[in-house]
Amino acid sequence: MNSVAMSLTCPGLYCGRITVNGSVEGECGVCPRGERANIQKVCERCTESPELYDWLYLGFMAMLPLVLHWFFIEWFSGKKSSSALLQHVTAMLECGVSAVVTLLLTDPMGNLSIRSCQVKELSDWYTMLYNPSPDYINTLHCTQEAVYPLYTIVLIYYAFCLVMMMMLRPLLVKRIACGLGKSDRFRSIYAALYFFPIITVLQAVGGGLLYYAFPYIILVLSLITLAIYMSASEIQSFKTLVAKKKRLVVLFSHWLLHAYGIISISLLDKLELSLPLLVLVPGPTLFYIATAKFTEPSRILSEGGSGH
Repeated sequence: MNSVAMSLTCPGLYCGRITVNGSVEGECGVCPRGERANIQKVCERCTESPELYDWLYLGFMAMLPLVLHWFFIEWFSGKKSSSALLQHVTAMLECGVSAVVTLLLTDPMGNLSIRSCQVKELSDWYTMLYNPSPDYINTLHCTQEAVYPLYTIVLIYYAFCLVMMMMLRPLLVKRIACGLGKSDRFRSIYAALYFFPIITVLQAVGGGLLYYAFPYIILVLSLITLAIYMSASEIQSFKTLVAKKKRLVVLFSHWLLHAYGIISISLLDKLELSLPLLVLVPGPTLFYIATAKFTEPSRILSEGGSGH
């Protein structure tokens, strides 16, 4: 009881004492990686499995570089290039292998399942801001990964993605992108060298905010990009929508993102009550096609001209 009583004196939200052979020892300080201070301010090993919402967050962060790869490959490949599809597949392979390797190297090693500390509040992502100063002079540094491993596993995954891309993509592009000029061949790779540092900083600085906001980010961005794509492709009817297989692939991809966002938001409340909302997934597409003819710029201009 004395050791527990002593441990209660640990200041701050994340400081604790280490347990050695069943007894609490040492002074208050940072808990080892993979452990977190409990209510008694004793460092306790995290043995829980991530919740479904945690996996959905990791899935979102894993999809982010893949979607950016696909976007820039499509942007720089050109309409006549036959190399885009193979590059898309290669990008998916890079991210898939990186995800598997990252999971295998995360404790417990050699297993696709991971153990994690439960996320309780936003401050768990920013423990460096909560180092206590008991005497208002000296700071007790207890900065740790309280959300282990949700913070670092994403950064490790991005590092593997970058390594895999640099190993595979340049050789592939050099062999198959013959239709493009020398300066254009590697533009999608150059773009990745820009966006990887950006999303890494985004995770490092805004990981906690992204954890709570990613369902809404997915919904908003997928709706905006779908509207832009349908407008740029001049899709105004179901006939023009199904005219090309590529358009259907883009459409169903956006529908999956809509469903992903809805399910993620539902987990913040009650999933069972929110599953019927999945029937709304095709709603934005149907609304766009139904109203596109009324917002055609040429029609608006012609009606405006006839009005004068």
